Amino acid sequence: MFNKLKKSMLLTFILLLFIPTIAEADAVPGDVIVTLGADLSPAQREDLLKEMDVTDEVETLEVTNEEEHVYLGDYISKTNIGSRALSSSKITMTQSGEGINVQTNNITWVSDKMYANALVTAGVEDADIYVTAPFEVSGTAGLTGLIKAYEVAAGVDIPEEQKQVANEEMVRTAELSESIGVDEATELINRIKEEIGDQPVESEEDLRALIQRVAGELGITLSDEELNGLVSLFMRMKDLDINWDQVQDQISKVRDNLGEFLNKEETQSFLSSFLDFINQIIESIKGWFK
Repeated sequence: MFNKLKKSMLLTFILLLFIPTIAEADAVPGDVIVTLGADLSPAQREDLLKEMDVTDEVETLEVTNEEEHVYLGDYISKTNIGSRALSSSKITMTQSGEGINVQTNNITWVSDKMYANALVTAGVEDADIYVTAPFEVSGTAGLTGLIKAYEVAAGVDIPEEQKQVANEEMVRTAELSESIGVDEATELINRIKEEIGDQPVESEEDLRALIQRVAGELGITLSDEELNGLVSLFMRMKDLDINWDQVQDQISKVRDNLGEFLNKEETQSFLSSFLDFINQIIESIKGWFK
């Protein structure tokens, strides 16, 4: 049940992290664009459109396996990317300031929070996101379609380097989650961004020291490979001329929203039941030593 709470929190409150400002063109709240994997069968396409609650009349883009390899090929193996484009998505533009909300289905490796963080890195704002597939997939290819859809919906051209960094962030975070946990990995990435906002780094050595310090404060032990990967990622981010003041502001707002979520009646009811369950376990353990 606790995993359900964490998933609900991930679905509802996405950590909006940072973007170089990109002016929107003709984006209108309520606009919907769907992306479909080019290798879906006709039956699979129909099923996914029903799942996303849209008709054939909705604007639809295809995402090919070749496109997936372009944006993921430098970060994960060709075997993991696969040879078929199946991941599909729905992006709905929302009012300015509402941020990004992500939900997924049949996605096993990339969490909702990871999608959101990577999308913000790519320059996506104010959208409801849904990522799905006809059966369980890792989800790495889903980001390709979402960025493609946003460019069309918002009428913007996102720089290629920005797309590449967003994909690298998603993969790095997902890899970290395998060794330290999903929440720990995303919190580490976010804390590093906050620290950079407080004290901008000038050199690779400064960045390495900052990452090591933040990891230590969170009780996280990074391997040399993981540390080097994060240093490489954030050095690339540094070159994107990110507004780090905006990073801190967005993280602060989302944490305020998280507090509101925890104060909701249904959340409190669940937490009360969960804590009662924990207390029962503790009482049982105490009984072992009597």
